[in-house]
Amino acid sequence: MNRKEFLTTSAALSAVSILPTNSVFSQNISENGIEKLVDGNGNFIQQALPYTEGFLEPFMDTETMHLHYTFHHGGAVKGANKDLQMIKKALDENNLETVDYWTKKLSFHFSSHVLHSIFWTNLTNKKNDPTGDLLKRIEKNFGSYDRLKSLIAETAKNVDGNGWGILAYQPFSDSLTVLQCENHEKLTQWGCIPILVIDVWEHAYYLKYKNKRTDFVDSLFNIINWDNVAQRLDIALRINK
Repeated sequence: MNRKEFLTTSAALSAVSILPTNSVFSQNISENGIEKLVDGNGNFIQQALPYTEGFLEPFMDTETMHLHYTFHHGGAVKGANKDLQMIKKALDENNLETVDYWTKKLSFHFSSHVLHSIFWTNLTNKKNDPTGDLLKRIEKNFGSYDRLKSLIAETAKNVDGNGWGILAYQPFSDSLTVLQCENHEKLTQWGCIPILVIDVWEHAYYLKYKNKRTDFVDSLFNIINWDNVAQRLDIALRINK
């Protein structure tokens, strides 16, 4: 394999490996509906929502859901595909001066695709609380469920600009950790596997909550699907063995 072939292959592989190789998505990339992020040719695809656009009312309004899923998440998928095409074009033309720009764009767009795909499944239309091994780990790492809620809520509310609050499993320390992610890709930890994400980009809440991000974050705790979070943790633990 020559250098160009190596770089071309590496660029394509990196697009499905922004999360570590033992991530929830790499384990289930071809199995789990909305989490199938690429097609057989390696192009990014957006799956249908796992519920109707009005399913999360009144905490997330139908119009916001439509715009968020269709244009913001959908736009990230289109952007990531363009980024891949431009990286391939740069390699084909041996014009590597542009690769740095497009790989940064790919990190932004594909990370958005990953996080949004988790976000939709992290939500449900009825309130529930963590139980079982998830609750035990929350209590071990944070002291209590209430303390975790306070930590991740404040982390999400205080993101500078746009971004995410993230609860992740960190395999290197076998622990749960809370991250504050700016944009879609900054301030993350190597190796972390996201199991719960809170979107605090303005497009996630502005139509209903205006500039009151704190109200939006607080309201999300009424619709977090802790069963889904527990399933993600279970997968992360099993594939990390």
